[in-house]
Amino acid sequence: MLSLNVTLLTCMRTVLCCSLSVLLLNSRLLISAVITCDGDVQHLRCDTGVISVQSAYFGHTSRNICSVGQNTNETSNMTCTMSVSIITKRCNGLRECEINTQGLTEKDPCIETYKYYTTNYICIPAKKSVTCPGGYSYLNCEYGRIQINTANYGRTDKITCSEGHPLNQTQNTNSYSPNALYPVAKRWFRCNGQRSCEVFSTHTVFTDLCFGTYKYLTVSYFCLPSPIRSVVICEHQENILGCEEGTRIHIDSANYGRTDSSTCSAGRPATQLVKTDCYAGNSLAIVAKECEDKDSCSIRASNDVFLDPCYGTFKYLYITYSCAAV
Repeated sequence: MLSLNVTLLTCMRTVLCCSLSVLLLNSRLLISAVITCDGDVQHLRCDTGVISVQSAYFGHTSRNICSVGQNTNETSNMTCTMSVSIITKRCNGLRECEINTQGLTEKDPCIETYKYYTTNYICIPAKKSVTCPGGYSYLNCEYGRIQINTANYGRTDKITCSEGHPLNQTQNTNSYSPNALYPVAKRWFRCNGQRSCEVFSTHTVFTDLCFGTYKYLTVSYFCLPSPIRSVVICEHQENILGCEEGTRIHIDSANYGRTDSSTCSAGRPATQLVKTDCYAGNSLAIVAKECEDKDSCSIRASNDVFLDPCYGTFKYLYITYSCAAV
């Protein structure tokens, strides 16, 4: 497994749109965290695949974010947060999503506090299935659940499913069925939300608008992962990670160290909190060894487990994980 890598782009509030992007890279997911000051435009983008929002929050939990030009009393409350579902609804399944945050939420979680939006998302690659007439194919997700992106019963090239058929049946490469998506996703095969499903290619299910053309079923789909969960364990403490019945833990990222000055800071002198670039390179491997594919596990945040990546700093263990269906 790859160790945790964090890239931090400093966010300063200016007249232009301002955002903060944090990339957490491990063996399976690239998690992007975009922080946008209230009133600016939040921009989510996937160079490949589509957006899947893991969490979206509105509030204020750090004095260092979107604080330039604000009064002290507007940035003193660091326990202000609420979930924002509208970002998930607007952006899921898109390659690029821009949202003007001005007036985006009707509720104010903390009046007289200057707030910002934090959205965590991943880019999901697509899978493709081609089924020749009379044949069957299986769509499958090792992790997460199926989400159908596109479906077509027709012909878009001259080669696919052409063996043994005369040329006049494979020349029309502009053949599209107007109703292929719904039967695959919801009605006949009901693939959406399943771990696996079986589809078959037949004119009895799909509308045939190009008679005489030998057609096939093409489906592209994504495996939507379970929501990303997170846990913080302060140094010298122990906590339990758990998943519901029928699911197992999959560790997405882990770091034993310190990346901000506020987490696990109560009662600690400033000298133990000042170093915020502290990473234990063995964090992901150790947590995965203890917890991967289990329904629950107990993990302790201590130098005895991870060694000491930054002497004199009070550390914590930050883990993100998902619950994958068995």
